[in-house]
Amino acid sequence: MGMHDDQVDVTAETVAVLVQEQFPQWGDQEIRLLKSSGTVNTIFRIGDGLSARFPLRLADAAEKRTVLEQEALASAELARVSPFPTPEPAALGEPGAGYPMPWSVQTWLPGTVASEADPSGSNAFARDLATFIAALRKAGTRGRRFGGEGRGGDLTHHDEWMAECFERSEDLLDVPRLRQVWCRLRELPRKGDDVMAHGDLIPGNLLVTGGRLSGVLDAGGFGPADPALDLVGAWHLLERGPREVLRRALGCDDLEWERGKAWAFEQSMGAVWYYVESNPTMSTMGRRTLDRILGSME
Repeated sequence: MGMHDDQVDVTAETVAVLVQEQFPQWGDQEIRLLKSSGTVNTIFRIGDGLSARFPLRLADAAEKRTVLEQEALASAELARVSPFPTPEPAALGEPGAGYPMPWSVQTWLPGTVASEADPSGSNAFARDLATFIAALRKAGTRGRRFGGEGRGGDLTHHDEWMAECFERSEDLLDVPRLRQVWCRLRELPRKGDDVMAHGDLIPGNLLVTGGRLSGVLDAGGFGPADPALDLVGAWHLLERGPREVLRRALGCDDLEWERGKAWAFEQSMGAVWYYVESNPTMSTMGRRTLDRILGSME
């Protein structure tokens, strides 16, 4: 089943036609669908060195092109400051062959996503993740501030979404307890100016090779945000011991650490019910993260 009501599906045959028509220099490359737990794009390999990303949810073509152009700029900026490899933009494609939106091409990175490799017990991986987060924080916002509607601004702006999550999770989770947790977390005051953040450090966006962090995917959300935002990775990816390794490496005080927990909580509450049937990997991640958060409060 599809993950979204407005989902637009695309086949390898369609991608092959689009590549041949718009980027004939890659027309002789094999096109292969990449099995992924991703929720934003359908991804295809183009040969061994490139990947094509096709937005899953229907949107106005001109508006989507603007978004993809912004993501390409963010990806290029992240590639310049990241101590680990990240995909770099290669091209933007146009609608065609029955697919109604623009699409993007990026460089391909080798490695196994953390949702499969599971580095949750690795102190070395935790130190790598801390190195990545610290490098982004040092990059400088150049005067930019968080301006989006997603995670990274004011926790209380997510109250309406959380109310829907609680209502839809009645048969899935201990909602009364989770409501109490959110009531406490949402009131945590903001501390510190915006810093540059990846914005979505979930297992499917981190690559592992030999038990170490070897690459970071989904770079298009790189931008200014709450300094605590990238701490979601501590809860999505790490067990208690490695979490503490990451916290010490970043020098997080109690408030920053708790706000990172709050952002992970908000993301996980949505993931559990929204993807319970359409994307079990994402739903399971949400449950695991909530369990880690609740365990830290006992």
